[in-house]
Amino acid sequence: MKERVLVTGGAGYIGSHVAVELLAAGYDVTVVDNLSTGSASALDRVRTVTGQPLRFVHADLRNESVLDTAFAEAPIAAVVHLAAMKSPLESQQKPLEYYDCNVHGGLCLLRAMTRHDVRRMVFSSTAAVYGDARFLPVTETHPCEPTHPYGRSKLVLEEIMRDLARSDATWRMVALRYFNPIGAHPSGALGESPVGIPQNLAPYILQAASGARSHVDVFGDDYPTADGSGVRDFIHVVDLAQAHVAALRPRVDLTGFRPINVGTGRGVSVFECIKAAERAIGRSVPFKVAPRRPGDIVESYADASLAAELLGWRSSRTIEDMWRDAWRWESSARA
Repeated sequence: MKERVLVTGGAGYIGSHVAVELLAAGYDVTVVDNLSTGSASALDRVRTVTGQPLRFVHADLRNESVLDTAFAEAPIAAVVHLAAMKSPLESQQKPLEYYDCNVHGGLCLLRAMTRHDVRRMVFSSTAAVYGDARFLPVTETHPCEPTHPYGRSKLVLEEIMRDLARSDATWRMVALRYFNPIGAHPSGALGESPVGIPQNLAPYILQAASGARSHVDVFGDDYPTADGSGVRDFIHVVDLAQAHVAALRPRVDLTGFRPINVGTGRGVSVFECIKAAERAIGRSVPFKVAPRRPGDIVESYADASLAAELLGWRSSRTIEDMWRDAWRWESSARA
């Protein structure tokens, strides 16, 4: 009998790719999403890409009675928790909303899991919990000093999970600390569709390349890096999704609570990222330098050796792969 995984935020950019990989790996999937940033059409595309059904519950995690119904409809073996607000800049303007959604929502989910005796969870965390890098590459032992409420909200939930695991040895929770996901499903059927003004670099680059936007704003060219722009660890969203599947597999050395970095281990500057996009899609990407944004960090890339050791997972796709797949999605979405 197949195990069923409940995926919160499964109608979003990363969540829809996670749902594809879970279905491909032989799991049944129930998605819970309030559709504030995700879309039901993304779930239709997941069904088309995989040729498999999935259950969808339209609900906010803070509605615990509906959440209980989702757990009761079919036995849930594990949870992948992605539902969250995720803009560092917006979180500085709306901190209470971020803590309510990301921390309160997470608490509601953990309470529901406790009531329904579900003790396995993969949590969508973030490298933003580290803040400015004191050393590179960043390991899981790096001090956690987030520079904005978004990163702090993720860290608070991590600490709640850690305390819960200490109180009850039956819990098995992995926090995947994402670096910077970009790209799209190679079919071109799934990709990033930001609501309103994009909060990430990739949609800006794609929109500038397509002519939908006049240029990309590069926030700061005076950082102490090789070319003056910020440096990040960009990872293909499919590689990232496959890390979730790897984290669900039973391992005797993965009990309690464990944070694990998910990245490529390679730092790429914003200017290098723009050049890689131009090479991959064969179009120029106009840009303008803008002032630094508050909360942005200088340089960050992962030491992902723990993911290889504990999960048997490594990234396999290049920055050019990311842009080719992202452009295929952008072109099909605008066709």
